Amino acid sequence: MQAPSQGIDTLFILLGAVMVLAMHAGFAFLELGTVRRKNQVNALVKILVDFSVSTVAYFLVGYGIAYGTSFFVGAEQLAAKNGYELVRFFFLLTFAAAIPAIISGGIAERAKFWPQLIATGAIVGVVYPIFEGVAWNQHFGIQDWIKNLTGTEFHDFAGSVVVHALGGWIALPAVVLLGARSNRYRKDGAISAHPPSSIPFLALGAWILTVGWFGFNVMSAQTLSKISGLVAVNSLMAMVGGTLAALVLGKNDPGFVHNGPLAGLVAVCAGSDLMHPLGALVVGAVAGSIFVVMFTLTQNKWKIDDVLGVWPLHGLCGTWGGLAAGIFGSKALGGLGGVTLSGQFIGTLLGVIWALLGGLVVYGLLKASMGLRLSQEEEFDGADLSIHMISATPEREANW
Repeated sequence: MQAPSQGIDTLFILLGAVMVLAMHAGFAFLELGTVRRKNQVNALVKILVDFSVSTVAYFLVGYGIAYGTSFFVGAEQLAAKNGYELVRFFFLLTFAAAIPAIISGGIAERAKFWPQLIATGAIVGVVYPIFEGVAWNQHFGIQDWIKNLTGTEFHDFAGSVVVHALGGWIALPAVVLLGARSNRYRKDGAISAHPPSSIPFLALGAWILTVGWFGFNVMSAQTLSKISGLVAVNSLMAMVGGTLAALVLGKNDPGFVHNGPLAGLVAVCAGSDLMHPLGALVVGAVAGSIFVVMFTLTQNKWKIDDVLGVWPLHGLCGTWGGLAAGIFGSKALGGLGGVTLSGQFIGTLLGVIWALLGGLVVYGLLKASMGLRLSQEEEFDGADLSIHMISATPEREANW
């Protein structure tokens, strides 16, 4: 019976990989709908090319750092167990590639193209897999140290901290080093509003991400025998909790409403296999609230021009998710137990510190060596014409 179950597991994780791959279309359309029209082509091209660079970096370097596996062996060896290990790489790659897709939204509209691709290679090849190996593969004995200290290991079932918090906290130094978009914050204290260019495309991106997220969370079991309907329903409850909180606090704003489910889903990843569905609903609602409040603060009060709000959405909601697993995963609140808030706090804090350091080093070096920003003229013309030499919607039809 071993061979059929291997084939089924391979198919199971492949379907998860395809669902998370589809989420990258969600990242693309969410960014496309949020940025101004002159930067829409750039949003689409960045997500696809970032994914391609991520694949090469993770295949050649990153996956080996995280899991100690090399693909420099014969195809016969790679095809063993129905090629399960290869497909597992594909699944985990889609997680790794989410990091540059997250960062892309924060630095949109004024970042140079090639330096970001170099950053993608460094982050997916080295920065991300080091922490991935710590959290998911017992590297450096850090999990044992947390367990000895708190009684339980740091638990992150589907990546609230490993993927989302890391992506959001790496993006923060990138956004700050890059600086705000031209004329966004004026000398007289006024703020130029840059409304989304297309609410339908923004909504489409949010929906694609939301649907794909059930592959992200449920398929994190990685084998069919470990699948849990609890993960699916907790993801659902967190999604609606985030939506409803964003609706109320965001005063019906469609941008907030469509980012609400994403905030809830970011936060529930870590403890989706442990919480009671009512706990997941609360976790999602808190995350939706965090996003609305902190997006407004960063943009209007602190003047951090994080275009898609990736630090509040992924960085802060991911951090909340890491902590929430320790609160709502406990048996006292209807969860399955096996987690402690102190263990979650230490693991989450380590992730945040590592991401901030990684973001500062990678983007600091790039800024010093080749610069991160488009020129003022290029930014005024828009990334579409400046980098790709074509706009999303030509102003007029060709007349020849």
